[in-house]
Amino acid sequence: MTDEWTLKTKAMDMQTVSTALSEETCLVDNEQCVKLEKTAIKIQSWWRGNMVRRTLLHAALGAWAIQCWWRSVQTKMLEQRRCLALKLYTCQEWAVVTVQAHVRMWQTRRRFLQARQAACIIQAHWRWHASQTRGMIRGHYEVRASQLELDIEILMT
Repeated sequence: MTDEWTLKTKAMDMQTVSTALSEETCLVDNEQCVKLEKTAIKIQSWWRGNMVRRTLLHAALGAWAIQCWWRSVQTKMLEQRRCLALKLYTCQEWAVVTVQAHVRMWQTRRRFLQARQAACIIQAHWRWHASQTRGMIRGHYEVRASQLELDIEILMT
């Protein structure tokens, strides 16, 4: 509607100026007609400038709104990427920690079993050595129907 009104206004202004020039309403001299034409041109240029500035303002505000929306979308996408990267990093770290814990447990258990086996061997050798150097063990046993009789005699030398 504004465009129609603008066109009508422009047409009326041009019509007024052209009518004034054609009817030669400027009785005094041609200078008044030139001044009237210059004045009409100034008004028209002012009006067109206002319309262009208004159109540019609407376009700039629309572009600004779109830019604000796009920046918010980009910020949300960046935040989602950061959260995803953090979750991935956390999962990887937990996986590494779990694997390390299992490896350390396996190593510790292996060392414990080796130490236990070594202790058993040392104890067996020590018991054998102790029995050979300290005395003799003599024993006697009898098995009866429901009982076991055991007599052990240890001689220390």
